[in-house]
Amino acid sequence: MSEDRQTRRHPQNLQGVLQLAVEAGSAAEGPAPPEPMSEERKTWLREALTELCKGQMDEVEQMKQCLAVLCKEGSERERGGEEDREDDDEDGERETAFEMLSELCENLDNARDLMTLGGLELCVSQYLNHAQSGLRWRAAQLIASCAQNMPQLQFHLLSIGALPKLLQLTDSDPNPTVRVKALYAVSCLVREQEAGLQAFLSHDGFSVLMRGMQSENEKLRTKSAFLLLNLLMSHPEQKDTLVAMGMVQQLVSVLRTPHSPVHEHVLGALCCLVEDFPQGLNDCRNPALGLEELLRQRSKELQGKEESQEELDFCERLRVMCFSRQQSDDTGMDR
Repeated sequence: MSEDRQTRRHPQNLQGVLQLAVEAGSAAEGPAPPEPMSEERKTWLREALTELCKGQMDEVEQMKQCLAVLCKEGSERERGGEEDREDDDEDGERETAFEMLSELCENLDNARDLMTLGGLELCVSQYLNHAQSGLRWRAAQLIASCAQNMPQLQFHLLSIGALPKLLQLTDSDPNPTVRVKALYAVSCLVREQEAGLQAFLSHDGFSVLMRGMQSENEKLRTKSAFLLLNLLMSHPEQKDTLVAMGMVQQLVSVLRTPHSPVHEHVLGALCCLVEDFPQGLNDCRNPALGLEELLRQRSKELQGKEESQEELDFCERLRVMCFSRQQSDDTGMDR
């Protein structure tokens, strides 16, 4: 028994405390009754819960302090000299505040508290269009951190107009990091979120992804294609919209660019547009695209490359769906 006491570890956080409760409940279901909790154990548990609650309050206070920094009015940059340096210091403080908030809001309770404190409205209204790119992308990153897997916060961000601003940043911001971070936030608002998808469609989001895949920014190209593939897999009913806007032709043109990671997602998206959708199939079979020869050549290039196996699988699958069946159909017609 003494050895058991020595090896028993006290939980270090709320998750550990909850795990302790689950284990205690599981033990209670067994044939042997659990031993009574000692006074020492009860005291420790009360203190642990008190400390954790205090820690949560401390984090709320930290968020309030960060928001106070972000709410400060900046000096006018036209005054120059020493005041320019002061402005630089203020921007540095704000960047630090954003980074701290992003870290704190990995905790879902903190993300919800930030919404209650008005932090998300501050991001959307003042910082997504801020003159400093370092503040724009940090605001977008914070929005993404809060929106990820949090329907309540997703609905709130949609209601305060975050999505059209993020799409605009993705589409046209001069800073490449801002564009990538904004697209990440868009993804967190529209994936597995029907209201987000409808807002995305109403603001012509697929055209933004199309242009993103044609960008010189490699990260933006890859992430745009990945989001397109994800949305097609989750919402096959959007095939008609995409084919009607010429997405097949645009994707094939991307495949003709120098080989890069974006091609795997592009091939996957083409497979989605072809599967059980005759119009997409007909577009891919258009001789003017030269897709059959392109896929044959790409398959040869990818053979034996373990790191490209998924891309090769998409490539072969697309070839079979588009052209092996076509040959079978043509043979059948000849007979």
